[in-house]
Amino acid sequence: MTLSRADLLSRTLIVNEIFHSLQGETSLSGLPTVFVRLTGCPLRCQYCDTQYAFHEGRPMAIGAILEAVESYHARYITVTGGEPLAQRDCPALLRLLCDASYAVSLETGGALDISSIDPRVVRIVDLKTPGSGESARNRYENIALLTPRDQVKFVICDRADYEWSVQKLHEYALAERCEVLFSASHGQLADAQLAEWILVDRLPVRFQLQLHKILWGEARGH
Repeated sequence: MTLSRADLLSRTLIVNEIFHSLQGETSLSGLPTVFVRLTGCPLRCQYCDTQYAFHEGRPMAIGAILEAVESYHARYITVTGGEPLAQRDCPALLRLLCDASYAVSLETGGALDISSIDPRVVRIVDLKTPGSGESARNRYENIALLTPRDQVKFVICDRADYEWSVQKLHEYALAERCEVLFSASHGQLADAQLAEWILVDRLPVRFQLQLHKILWGEARGH
């Protein structure tokens, strides 16, 4: 059954926080962005920096979320978590954000099916490395669904993680499918070290820093 717009606007999501900041990662790094952080996540990555989103949150109708987003007068919107796809009505929120002419991206941990996501959304999909403690949860079927507008992200903890990531990069020809992002796990691998490895191996990836952490550290709402 196809739900009407009114029905979709009345659907409820558990929202951890909505805030306006600079995009800290991805190819849109540095752009003013509204973040909608949803509550809940089935993964427990050892380096997770948003554990507060596992359980903290309040119910909000999708219509109220759209009103909150609109109040910031921003073009770019990122729906994140936690794991936003853990909530059934996340795809409806993404669709309505696209209908409102925002440039919408989704940050997902890569363990859940992305096939229901509106094709207008930029899907930023993690491939969890062994160092995360959750690599067994990777849903590799998602890779075939990726398009050039999407992005795959690796958070790398050490040299073993790097070599694993390079293997996956080549095994799935990821750079030929979409943009690939390599970032160092904060406090576990030096950014300069990862940058050197990428240059030595001439990898077709984008090295990224966590801009928000450089600017604001671990402060929430940034």
